[in-house]
Amino acid sequence: MAQPVTRFCLVRHGETDWNREYRLQGHTDIPLNDTGLEQAEQLAQAFRPGQAFQALYVSDLTRTRQTAAPLQNKLGLPAHYTHALRERNMGALQGLTYAEAAEQIPDLYHRHQARDPDYDLDGGESLHRFQTRVLEGFADIAARHPGETVLIVTHGGVLDIMYRAATAKALRDKRDFPIPNAALNWLDYQDGGWSLRRWADESHLAGALDEIQ
Repeated sequence: MAQPVTRFCLVRHGETDWNREYRLQGHTDIPLNDTGLEQAEQLAQAFRPGQAFQALYVSDLTRTRQTAAPLQNKLGLPAHYTHALRERNMGALQGLTYAEAAEQIPDLYHRHQARDPDYDLDGGESLHRFQTRVLEGFADIAARHPGETVLIVTHGGVLDIMYRAATAKALRDKRDFPIPNAALNWLDYQDGGWSLRRWADESHLAGALDEIQ
């Protein structure tokens, strides 16, 4: 007998100054900039009070907490903060721009760009380890909310893993799909498998939507 579908709406946090600088954040606890704070408010305005979400789960870093705060107020949901939804630990790359990494640590940078799934970025997380953490975290949330709809506020790297899980795209393959700040991304989970419903919806950032489903 098939298990009930758990529906997820995944949101990447709003913009930070490090996003704008193409600086690798990882676990570094960077706050939203003014644009990011505005995106968080626009995001909340896209939802109606009482929108049919049964739970809200949020990465425990500041930029996701700030993005989620207006949603908590609008939807009347408590936030469950969890380390499982954190961005990938970028090891020696954290704090560097892509250009700085290419110049200062070129061997590590090129291995990162090649998407070696077993390389831990000199003290960070390998893609395989990161994937395991994220998928186990989402499966645990789904097990807590069978047949319900769950809102997630997380990071670009986490969304990358979930898109690949829903489309069978290999970790080694270069990313060829967008992950905008504060966009809406809808996935379904059933019987241990993921499917993609809608991706990178930014229409709410230009004004509130009448309906989100």
